[in-house]
Amino acid sequence: MTHTASAVADPHTPSDDDARARVRSTGRRALIAGLGAAALGAAGSIAGASAAHASPVGAGTKNVTIAKSVSDLSGLRAREGEVAVVAGYRVPGDAGLLAYVGAGESDAAANGGTVIAGRAGTKWLLQHDGTVDFRVFGIMGADTPADDALDAMVVDPRIMRIQGSTDLLFQRRHRFTRSHLEIDFGGHLITTDGIEENTHDNPFGAVMFFSGVSLDVVVEHELAEAWPELTDAVAVPDATKFPVDTWWALQCDSVAGGGADEREIQRFVQVTQQIDGQHIRINYLNGWPLDKGRRLTWRQMDPVAGVRISDMRFLGAGPFDGPSDGSLPDSRERTGSHPIAFEYAIHCDVADVHASRTWWPVVMRRWNTHFSTERCSIENPPTVFYGGAGYLTQQIYSLYGRVSDCTSSNARHLNDLTASAYCIVENCHGDGDDQGGNPFTTHGQYEHDLTFIGCSGLMDIANSGAQWGTSAKRITVRDHVCSWFVAGTKISDLTLENVRVIGRSTFDPQATMTVNADGAQLRGCTAGLLAIGQRSARSSRPTTIEDCTFALPKDQVLIQTPVTAPVSFVRCTITGIDGMKARGAGPVEFLDCRLSGPATGAPAELGASRVAIRGGSVRDVLLTATAVRDQIIVVEGVELGTDRDAGALLSRAAGAGVVTWRLSGVSSTAEKGAAHLDVSAGVNHARITGSQFVGGHLRLAGGFSESSTLLYSDCVERQVEAGLPEAGARVLLADVLKIA
Repeated sequence: MTHTASAVADPHTPSDDDARARVRSTGRRALIAGLGAAALGAAGSIAGASAAHASPVGAGTKNVTIAKSVSDLSGLRAREGEVAVVAGYRVPGDAGLLAYVGAGESDAAANGGTVIAGRAGTKWLLQHDGTVDFRVFGIMGADTPADDALDAMVVDPRIMRIQGSTDLLFQRRHRFTRSHLEIDFGGHLITTDGIEENTHDNPFGAVMFFSGVSLDVVVEHELAEAWPELTDAVAVPDATKFPVDTWWALQCDSVAGGGADEREIQRFVQVTQQIDGQHIRINYLNGWPLDKGRRLTWRQMDPVAGVRISDMRFLGAGPFDGPSDGSLPDSRERTGSHPIAFEYAIHCDVADVHASRTWWPVVMRRWNTHFSTERCSIENPPTVFYGGAGYLTQQIYSLYGRVSDCTSSNARHLNDLTASAYCIVENCHGDGDDQGGNPFTTHGQYEHDLTFIGCSGLMDIANSGAQWGTSAKRITVRDHVCSWFVAGTKISDLTLENVRVIGRSTFDPQATMTVNADGAQLRGCTAGLLAIGQRSARSSRPTTIEDCTFALPKDQVLIQTPVTAPVSFVRCTITGIDGMKARGAGPVEFLDCRLSGPATGAPAELGASRVAIRGGSVRDVLLTATAVRDQIIVVEGVELGTDRDAGALLSRAAGAGVVTWRLSGVSSTAEKGAAHLDVSAGVNHARITGSQFVGGHLRLAGGFSESSTLLYSDCVERQVEAGLPEAGARVLLADVLKIA
């Protein structure tokens, strides 16, 4: 139990006068001489005492009581308005100089710190400037639990700042509704050995959980009109039920045919205007449109506001020898500990919290708006596999947040943004990827407008499962370094700038990057394995990949079968093309790109409805049109070349599709035995003009029978073994310069 200095009056103790004689009473002149101006300043702060706790010192008060310790003070009867200066809690100086004022027969509960029980039911009230230290309660270190002291200070409205000056021990899980409070632990170690058991699956069972309060007002209705995207005005049945400046937990019904928890809107919002009788404005531009008839639920809350927790080292409670693979049961979810949680909170910040061996997220947030988490860290949590455990910070249904200058080591997630919007993560760095975690993630629960800048560590976006929708929109990542980047679910308008994926033998030697072809735009990125898929078609902007470099592994599926959107590569370098596959039907364009592969690599299979290669170069790569569908192959102004002695730089397979070829301004060089162009099967329509071929073969004779057509003109052949069809009604050969 927490130590208190409360004293119960004993009828056999000496009189008050005797006790005061022993403690010593002096006038103001002696006080100044004995304890200095600091004592006078502390005593002078009584002017700020709440009238609810004490009467002010009466005019003409001449005497000030001086005591060596709080226990000495508790032996005195507190006269109304009497000032007492105490040299320390147990011994002089251990808690600094303390000033109290007598409250007579106050009904304030004694707590051993800010309220000291005097004789005969009287109370001594601590005088302060709004800042109170745990030492005021006799907590001088982690040998005594500090839970009672924390409770007493948080619920005291006079206290605006709580200060920790020693290591502290907490053994309870506290829930507060207090607002406008700062708790600064002074960089000291917080431990929780012997903490009470948590409830099942409860990441809010933190040492300090600050939560808003429900006002028991719920409004449910169907939208009388559509709610367009990026609109802060919404239709409601009766605007008068939504007073300006009230706060609401807002969510829509689940998506028809979707996952059980798939909702586009779950946000904590403030009403900013009553536009008219049936429309209000809120402090949120919605990221996803809702059709007429969708159902909204509003729950009014009185939020906790303006709480700041800072400057602690936190060591989680043991034991730490549970399952290593996340399997159940795992009793550590009840016995483990973590420091901080917020729910229904606004402007609640955390800074300089450094934790190790924590179970649930170090900083857990749900229904938060306007917040920051700065300069925090986690290392070595007990698990990175148990769902929800081992995070630095998680934000659920949150808005307008900033996470900056944070780090993680051997953890699950440094940062998780779930169903959140308009948040930024900057200069955060996670290591220990090999341990199974990935520092940066979003849940896929309709997040939108999230930005990551200057971070390092694995990134996995919107990939938690169909239950939540696997959806996100307008995610931007700049100047990021990692060994694995996965964003292949229903992510619209993904923007990557200077993202570098560097393979590591102990984790992902292929340096994987996956993206969704739904408005994805990559600029200046570097990776090994690039995989482009498509699981959504919500964006109005093209998918473009500019000034990027990729080194593909063998047989890489560059563009997956479901891709129907156009994909453009601009000024990119793609190496390692060896059996590469572009299977999607959507058009693919390479503009001023450099494509290369090993001289012994397998042909690259192109299945797109339209493939355009304009400018740039293709070296030691055999490009084959699969003809699984009708295709258009455009090659313009490209330098083709190979050191191979077999195969064809451009060819078609024996698929049933009709292939239309457009070659113009091509310069191709091949060794003897290799072919520049091999069109020997199926139906083809080719126009080959203004090109130059050096060495190698042209194999066109077998691919232009029946209904095929060929225009071959204005070309130069140097030392080429040409196998062209005979000129005729469907074949025109003209102005060809041949040099032996």
